[in-house]
Amino acid sequence: MSEETNIKHVKRDTKEVKSMIQRLNRIEGQVRGVKNMLEENRYCVDILTQVASIQAALNGFNKQLLADHIKSCVCEDIRAGNDYAVDELCELLKKLMKN
Repeated sequence: MSEETNIKHVKRDTKEVKSMIQRLNRIEGQVRGVKNMLEENRYCVDILTQVASIQAALNGFNKQLLADHIKSCVCEDIRAGNDYAVDELCELLKKLMKN
């Protein structure tokens, strides 16, 4: 079985997708900014402050995506009798919380 057959797809609201892409675009811009700071030999503390900002932005993205996932995918699976969704969610939370 190839990896492609294991790929799941979810129908997302257009507004939700647009909002998430905007968040990622801002994060991408922040990462490029840190790269420029490094190339310009900027002060370490300034770079680390920007990296902390990026981490906070990624955490915010994760929180929103996780909330959306629970409200849609997990609830739908449980209503359909697919209790594996709870196990999958628990494993996901372990991964997210190990950092």
